[in-house]
Amino acid sequence: MITSVLVANRGEIACRIFRTCHELGIRTVAVHSDPDANALHTRVADAAVRLPGAAPADTYLRADLIVKAALASGADAVHPGYGFLSENADFARAVLDAGLVWIGPPPSAIEAMASKTRAKQLMGLAPLGDVSESDLPVLVKAAAGGGGRGMRIVRRMEDLTAALDSARAEAASAFGDGEVFVEPYVEDGRHVEVQVLADTHGTVWALGTRDCSLQRRHQKVIEEAPAPGLPEGLVTELHALAVRAARAVAYVGAGTVEFLVAGNTAHFLEMNTRLQVEHPVTEAVFGLDLVAEQIRVAEGHALPPEPPPARGHAIEARLYAEDPATDWTPQTGTLHRLSVPDTVRLDTGYADGDAIGVHYDPMLAKVVAHAPTRKEAVRRLAGALERATIHGPTTNRDLLVNSLRHKEFTTARMDTGFYDRHLTQLVGGTGDPHAPLAAALADAVGRSRFGGWRNLPSAPQTKRYAMAGEEHEVRYRHTRNGLEADGVRVLHADASLVVLEVEGVRRTFEVARYGDQLYVGATALRALPRFPDPTAQLAPGSLLAPMPGTVVRVADGLAEGVAVEAGQPLLWLEAMKMEHRITAPVKGTLTALQVVPGQQVTVGSLLAVVEPT
Repeated sequence: MITSVLVANRGEIACRIFRTCHELGIRTVAVHSDPDANALHTRVADAAVRLPGAAPADTYLRADLIVKAALASGADAVHPGYGFLSENADFARAVLDAGLVWIGPPPSAIEAMASKTRAKQLMGLAPLGDVSESDLPVLVKAAAGGGGRGMRIVRRMEDLTAALDSARAEAASAFGDGEVFVEPYVEDGRHVEVQVLADTHGTVWALGTRDCSLQRRHQKVIEEAPAPGLPEGLVTELHALAVRAARAVAYVGAGTVEFLVAGNTAHFLEMNTRLQVEHPVTEAVFGLDLVAEQIRVAEGHALPPEPPPARGHAIEARLYAEDPATDWTPQTGTLHRLSVPDTVRLDTGYADGDAIGVHYDPMLAKVVAHAPTRKEAVRRLAGALERATIHGPTTNRDLLVNSLRHKEFTTARMDTGFYDRHLTQLVGGTGDPHAPLAAALADAVGRSRFGGWRNLPSAPQTKRYAMAGEEHEVRYRHTRNGLEADGVRVLHADASLVVLEVEGVRRTFEVARYGDQLYVGATALRALPRFPDPTAQLAPGSLLAPMPGTVVRVADGLAEGVAVEAGQPLLWLEAMKMEHRITAPVKGTLTALQVVPGQQVTVGSLLAVVEPT
């Protein structure tokens, strides 16, 4: 019997595994980098071991340090989670060689499937060799790992070399393996996968299908089970292919076989030899705890001959600290508050007050809804996200809600090109039009030494707020009857609660403050100074760092005085395990280049200046 598990991971997945371990009475051990010293996964574990450093290559990708931590802490088993070393056969062997239990598939199975090139060969497929114009578009893809890292779409031959170099660099940074390959890119297909679970006694379960078509940067955003609208014959074929892949490598434990479905044809993509981020939707539909099943399989227990029956429909949305309206730029800062209605499941690696840093993936949480039908699950998840309290950096919450309510999604006609077609319609929410007034009234009462009410009328007061990228000015006045605003009746106002009557409808607004940042319900606002700062001026064409990170590359030949074209890549920043390209905003001349490769930058740092022609 396993008595103590070390999770070789961090954040949400570590917390999720610890939750199951605690329910089973198993002691838990966390590992953490220096930036994660006070992270939630280190706080909820029974013990924690430091991995000195910040970069993944120095910490969560150091198999030797993790095995040493397991032995030092008295753990008798290691669970890899997902990402990092979860699909590294050498790490699995090191765990086993140290006399520890490996909660995962055999190293030989990982080795056979962890490289997407070898997996395709095993399934009788092969990547492209020499790419020609007739092959376009193609997808450059990292052979190891997943999560959308090390992937680039190439539509022009002149972009292929740069895409290969960029994908290799990102894959090496994320997975410690820079091998990439090229395959045909199927436009507008559906990303469908099958969850498998196998024991050491020859039983392999195919646990239904999942649709993960809504993706940004080849990374999943919304996932659901079962995949809607698939013909029964195609589902049977997908299950058979998934079981065949698992049996081909004598698979043990939980894994996922991924396909791209175009029409009624399934194209094998890869087998992920680990737990997937989206495993909760399968858990909800089949009434299983897949982590508990992984542990039981690792202990040698046999699965029943058949899996439990599927019930209902489940949908998961990934809540990211990012701004979809600005090329999915990751966001950092303090997560002041995160809560969702108890009608949905929340898996997160953060608690109120935790800092969101630059070193790791920007996913804050996964929100999962389960209901008897797909329509009910969609409605439940969209409603819960809309009512969620999220105070902190910008998130993709509005995008998620709008995606779930988009006709293409509600009618199950989505594909992997969904965000390419509809992104501009799904971002840029305007916020509640009465939020600025509620914020101003709460501030007026909060600052008043004698409270919000006066015996004599006063001159109108003015406040300015930034909301949804626009400036809003509101006016109100103190009167002998209380606070008044044009067209709105103020029923109550204090520092944290404002009640207004708008056209006969009573509306309640909860107000929270964190410095100059305010939240009125779900609407974020920023208080603006009465007069603009005259020193806050930058030269036209200035390019500022959209996030803190590291300058990993500067375009070849780029120097002051060089002519550049609009949209031309100038340099690349790495932050939150992804590369972000900084391009010239206009055609012009580079008049300043302020950074060099390897340089750390903060948000708003001046990177370069392009003077328009």
